[in-house]
Amino acid sequence: MTGVGTGSAGGTGRRPAVPVLDVDTLLKDPDLKVLVTCGSGGVGKTTTAAALALRAAEQGRRVVVLTIDPARRLAQALGLTELDNTPRQVSGVGADGSGALLAMMLDMKRTFDDLVSANASPAKAQQIFANPFYQTLSASFAGTQEYMAMEKLSQLRAQLVDRGEWDLIVVDTPPSRSALDFLDAPQRLGRFLDGRMIRLLTAPARAGGKAYLKVVSASFSVFTKVLNKILGNDLLINVSALVASMETMFGGFRDRAEQTYQLLKAPGTAFLVVASPEPDALREASFFVERLQAEGMPLAGVVLNRVRVNRLGLSASRANAAAERLAECAEQSEAVRLTSAALLVHAENAEAAGHDESMVSRFGAAHPEVAQQRVPALATDVHDLAGLRTVGRALAGTGD
Repeated sequence: MTGVGTGSAGGTGRRPAVPVLDVDTLLKDPDLKVLVTCGSGGVGKTTTAAALALRAAEQGRRVVVLTIDPARRLAQALGLTELDNTPRQVSGVGADGSGALLAMMLDMKRTFDDLVSANASPAKAQQIFANPFYQTLSASFAGTQEYMAMEKLSQLRAQLVDRGEWDLIVVDTPPSRSALDFLDAPQRLGRFLDGRMIRLLTAPARAGGKAYLKVVSASFSVFTKVLNKILGNDLLINVSALVASMETMFGGFRDRAEQTYQLLKAPGTAFLVVASPEPDALREASFFVERLQAEGMPLAGVVLNRVRVNRLGLSASRANAAAERLAECAEQSEAVRLTSAALLVHAENAEAAGHDESMVSRFGAAHPEVAQQRVPALATDVHDLAGLRTVGRALAGTGD
């Protein structure tokens, strides 16, 4: 997988000799099929994913961008009223027919329902759908979102291979460390399905009501008293019935999740970590980088987003000193006052840029082998395709 250059990461000033992330080379690589962005909350990850997808589409690729973040930012930026579990065409992209952009948002419950329908008879599927515990499991159970994200990615990848509806999938993951939870989904699912709890819960459905009462009294009496107060007296009956109904599907669930996990490690997949130049975000970025490296995942590089830049090259101390000298001038004309105010504003910006430079340089020194690309902070929020194109140019190192 290509996409790494050499030299500085753009902008001004001395920086660590870290490799530069060549975004355009990465996006144009026909072998790249899945691009996963991850990062903590509030760093512009969703915008970055959308900008990458748009840039790839306008370079001739057929791209689908999948967001797992339920926020509406992606839909708004792409000019769509809403996103759902079905890819929607983004207008104004690929008008010449050379590329296309589609966007979608993970619907956890619908993905789970589709999975059940595809792997069970209609009668069995209806029995599962009617189970109260399934309704909770498919809509809000911890870990379900990550597994369903794996399932949806697997479906999209199959469509890419089998029908060629698109040739690149860009995945925008949830914020914070949960962004990597989908890497753990196969292992967690396997532990759950192979664990003692499942064996106990399936025993009643196999052996009948008396066995159920015996299991409950022997193993769950205190546990069930607490749960029954919260969730109702039929909790374990519903769980047992659901597990029995889905037991024949468990192997397929586990196998598909493991296949998708291996897909994420295979050639044709790349990860981008997105961070901002703040301590918490960079600590999270270090966590992502180290975890991906430990898992053998193909890390393409790190996007350092919203980096404030001292475009004038005038230090904060010199700007403050010049403003003080102007303030002491005997002649306080309007031009002098405006110049002094502008210098004070620049001093604040230069100090902020110095902070960002220091933070990013320290991160580069800690991870000198990881390719980086810096995206300068924009004056306004991104809310349309034009803004996404501006971000895309910055990601490619060709922005103003």
